[in-house]
Amino acid sequence: MGNSNASVQQTMVCRGIRGATTARSNTSEDILEATVEMMQALTVLNQLDTQDVASAIFTTTPDLNATFPALAAREIGWTEVPLMCSHEMDVPASLQKAVRVLLHVNTTRSAAEIKHVYLKGAIQLRPEWGYTDDVLAELLGKA
Repeated sequence: MGNSNASVQQTMVCRGIRGATTARSNTSEDILEATVEMMQALTVLNQLDTQDVASAIFTTTPDLNATFPALAAREIGWTEVPLMCSHEMDVPASLQKAVRVLLHVNTTRSAAEIKHVYLKGAIQLRPEWGYTDDVLAELLGKA
């Protein structure tokens, strides 16, 4: 006879969480504002604790070079998380002024439970993971 009170052990795995957004222009202020918003949305929707974030890789399209988007993660307290920045490939006719992130997170959540976040002009890249400005404001306002 099994113990009905026994808890189910959940396995911790490393999962990727994607995010993307667009900046209004190639200024430090606009890049950091867009990146902070994206990072806050990822944190709220996935209930992230920075202790569970293994690393983060940020990319920008080549037209964004005024600052490192990783600085936005530092601004919101990700001081112990290894961060890296790079440029996306310069594909003709692709989305411009885009900031992307790939988070590596240790979690017990299934892949289906992960919430990826695509904002502003980046919604066109993955509409099924998109959040409009109104929905985002509501999510972040409740946090």
